[in-house]
Amino acid sequence: MERLPTHPGERPHESDASPGPARTAPPTPTPPPTATAAVDARGIVTQWSEGARQLLGYPPSEIVGQPAARLLADDADDAGAAALRDAAGQERWSGTVALRHRDGRRLRRELLAHRRTADGPVTEWLVVSAVTGAPEGEATGGATSGSRAPGSEASGSEAPGSGRLGEWAFRQAPCVMAVFDTDLRLVRANAGMEQVLSLTEDQMRGLRLPEIVPHPVSDEAEAKMRRVLEGGGPQHLRAGAGPAGTGAEDDWSTSLVPLKDPAGRVRAVCLAAHQRLQAHLARQRMLLLSEASAHIGTTADSGRTAQELADIAVPRLADFAAVDLLDAPRHGGEPSPAAPAGPLAMTRTAVRSVPEDGPPAAAGTKTRHPALSPVARCLAQGHGALYDAADPDLVRWARQDPEAARLLGIGTHSVMVVPMRAHGATLGVALFGRHRRAEPFETDDLWLAEELTAKAAVSIHTTRRDSREHTSTMTLQRSLLPQTLPDQGALDIATRYLPAGTRAGVGGDWFDVIPLSGARVALVVGDVVGHGIRASATMGRLRTAVRTLADVDLPPDELLTHLDDLVLHLSADEGGTDAAAESAGGIGTTCLYAVYDPVSRRCALARAGHPPPAAVTPDGSVRFLDVPAGPPLGLGGLPFETFETELPEGSLLALYTDGLLAARDHDIDEALDKMFAALARPAKTLDTVCDRVLTAMLTHRPDDDIALLVARTRVLHADRVAAWDLASDPAVVARARKHATEQLTAWGLDDAAFITELTVSELVTNAIRYGRPPIQLRLIHEDSTLTCEVFDSSSTAPHMRRARTFDEGGRGLLLVGQLARRWGTRHALTGKTVWAEQSLSPG
Repeated sequence: MERLPTHPGERPHESDASPGPARTAPPTPTPPPTATAAVDARGIVTQWSEGARQLLGYPPSEIVGQPAARLLADDADDAGAAALRDAAGQERWSGTVALRHRDGRRLRRELLAHRRTADGPVTEWLVVSAVTGAPEGEATGGATSGSRAPGSEASGSEAPGSGRLGEWAFRQAPCVMAVFDTDLRLVRANAGMEQVLSLTEDQMRGLRLPEIVPHPVSDEAEAKMRRVLEGGGPQHLRAGAGPAGTGAEDDWSTSLVPLKDPAGRVRAVCLAAHQRLQAHLARQRMLLLSEASAHIGTTADSGRTAQELADIAVPRLADFAAVDLLDAPRHGGEPSPAAPAGPLAMTRTAVRSVPEDGPPAAAGTKTRHPALSPVARCLAQGHGALYDAADPDLVRWARQDPEAARLLGIGTHSVMVVPMRAHGATLGVALFGRHRRAEPFETDDLWLAEELTAKAAVSIHTTRRDSREHTSTMTLQRSLLPQTLPDQGALDIATRYLPAGTRAGVGGDWFDVIPLSGARVALVVGDVVGHGIRASATMGRLRTAVRTLADVDLPPDELLTHLDDLVLHLSADEGGTDAAAESAGGIGTTCLYAVYDPVSRRCALARAGHPPPAAVTPDGSVRFLDVPAGPPLGLGGLPFETFETELPEGSLLALYTDGLLAARDHDIDEALDKMFAALARPAKTLDTVCDRVLTAMLTHRPDDDIALLVARTRVLHADRVAAWDLASDPAVVARARKHATEQLTAWGLDDAAFITELTVSELVTNAIRYGRPPIQLRLIHEDSTLTCEVFDSSSTAPHMRRARTFDEGGRGLLLVGQLARRWGTRHALTGKTVWAEQSLSPG
C-alpha cells in the first residue's frame, strides 16, 4: 500500500505501528513559511515576506524598493530577461531561475508568478516559491536531491506490487487529485492536476493551494481542508478554479477527504476534483469565440487583424501561431484535392509564440511553401488539417522547408493548418502549433481554430474590399472634381478637398468654378448625402447639371429650383423609397451657388440646406452672408431665394461643406470662432488662408469629407468697360459700329475691329428689329477676352437658323457664331442681354 507523508516530528517507524491506544504526538516544529514577494510593473520589489527572508537572507529593509533583477545570479541576467519577455501578456508564469543569496550562494529555485491588479490600474506580480531545506551552494526548488515524493517507489524490472499499482493509479486517475500535508502544502499531484493547472508537480510542491491558484475558491478549499485536519470529516466543494484563477466553474465537484495512518490519525488531505471535461472545454471554446468577436477586426488594417488572430490564439489555444497571406488573393473556384504545381509565395503577416523568441519567421518576411507541403494542400483542399510530429507530410515538409524545420526544432509536436477563406476568396493560411503543452490538438481544437480564422478572414476580406472601393471612389471623386481652375479675371481662388478618414469612405462633396458671360464667375459648393461610389457618382451627375444650368445663365434661385426638380427625377428613376435609392438620386443634397460680377462688384447667392458662406472685408471684419436657407435638394416645400450684396475689392469669400464644422473635439460655436480667426488673419496667398483654416479646425483626420473654396474679389474698373445707350432706330447701327471701333483703338485692340464691327452690327440690328427699347451696347475688355453685349427690354431670345439659298436674311447669328468663341442670351427680370465673346491675340 502506498505510504502516506510522514508527519513533521514523527519517527519513520511510528507510522508502521499496529493500531493501539491513542498516543499524544510529539510537538511538531513550525513549518517554514512560503517565500512570497510582489513586483510592480517597473520591476521594483514592493512586498517581501518572512519566507522570502529565510530563503535568500535579505530583510525587507534591504530589498523593498530595489529592482527585482538584483536578486538574479550574475550569470542569470539573460535568463531573467527571457523570463520577463516570456511573462509579458500572460496571467501566470512559472520556471526555474538562478537567484543569489545574501551571503553569495547561488540558488536555483522553481518560481511561480501570478499577475494581479491592485486598487486602480496598477498591475503587479505575486511571486511565490516553497522554502525547503536546500543545501549550501547549488540548490533546487521542490524536493531535495535524492528524495522521493511520498508514495513513490524505486523502479525496477520486478513485477508490479501493490505500491507501484497504487502509484500508477494515483498518477493516471481520470480526475484531478492532489495530496496536501498537515501544513496544507502540496506534496503530490497527479497528471490531471498538472493538466488543469498547466503546472508540473515539482513546480507546485511545497506551496499552499491559494499560492498555486490565487482565487477565492482556493481560499474556501483551504479552509475546508483545515476543517478536515481538525477532525471535521470529508468536505465537499462544488466549484473549481482555472490555471490563472480565471474563475470558478460550477461543473466541478471537489471532495476533500482525510488520509489516516493505521492508528487513525489524520496525516494528510486528499483533494479529488471531478469535472465534466467536455462541458468545460466547450465553455472555454465558446468564451474564446466570444472574446474573438470583440478583439478580431477592430481596425481597418489587414496586418493588425492578422496579429489579433495570433494574439487571441496564443496561449489559450496554441503555443505558436502565424498568419501567412497570399500576395494576390484567389477568387472563385471550388477547392481541389490536388496541391498546386509550384511553391506558394506568401507574406508572414503576423506571429505570436510562447516564449516570444520561439517563432521561426518574423512578421513581414516572405515565405515560400513547397507544392506538397501541408500549407499548399490545405489551400488546395479548402479545409483545415491536424498533424503530429511523426506525420509523413510534416516530416517531408520539414526536409523541404527550413522554416518548417525550425518550427519543429523548437519542440512542436502538434500542428494545425487552417485556410483563410471569405466570400469565395482564398486569402492565406493560419498555422498553429504546440510545443509547451503536452496534449496534442484535437478535432474540437481544429473546429475552434477554423472559427477564429474565419472571423479574421472575413474582416481582412472586408478591409481589402473597402480599400479597393475606397481607392476606386477616390479616383472617381478626383476625376469628377475640377482638375485645374479656369482662367478668369474676376476672382483669385484657392481650393482644398479632404476625404473622410473613417471606414465609411469618400463622400460626395464637390466644388466648382464656372466662368459666365460678362466676365462674371459662378462658385459652387455641394454635399451629397452618403459615402462611397454611389455618392461620388451622384455628385458627378449633379455637378454636370449645375454646369449645364449655369451655361443658360440662370439666376441662383432658379438654378437651384431646376436642380431640385432634377434630383426628384433622379430619385424616382432609382425605383425605390429606401435610403440607398434616395441617396443615389441625391435626395438631401445641399448646395450653395454664387455669382460674382466684377463690373458691378455685386454677388448674388442662393443655398439649398447648405451652411452660409463667410465674407471677410479688406479691413479684416468677418461675417456670415445672410443668405436665406432653402431646403436641401429633393425635399421641396419652400422656394429658394437669391441674396445680393456688394463686396469691396479685395474681399474674401469662404465656401465650405459641413464637414469643416463637424469636429468631434469642439462644439459648433468654438468651431466658428476658430474659422473666423483663421480667415481674419492677413495672408499673402489664398493657399495660406486655406491651410490656416484647416489647421485651426482639424486635429485629426476628418469624420466627413471637407470641400473648401476661398476667393478674393477683383474689380473691372471703368477703363475696362464701355457702354452706350442707343435709340431704337436703324440709323444708329453705324454709330454703334463707330463707338466700338473708337473704343478698340483706345484699348489698343485695332486687330479685333473687323470681327467686333460685324458682331455689333448684327446684335444691335436684331435688338432694334425684334426687341424693345431701351437698348444698350456694352464692351468689356478682360485680359485676353473681349465681350460685346447688347441689352433690350424684350424677353424674346434670338435663335440661330440655317438660311436657305434665296433668303435675304437669317445669316447674321450664324456669322456671329462662327466668328465668336461663344455667344448666348442672359435673361433678367426685365429684358435680356445677347452677348458674344472673342479671344484676343496675345501681345
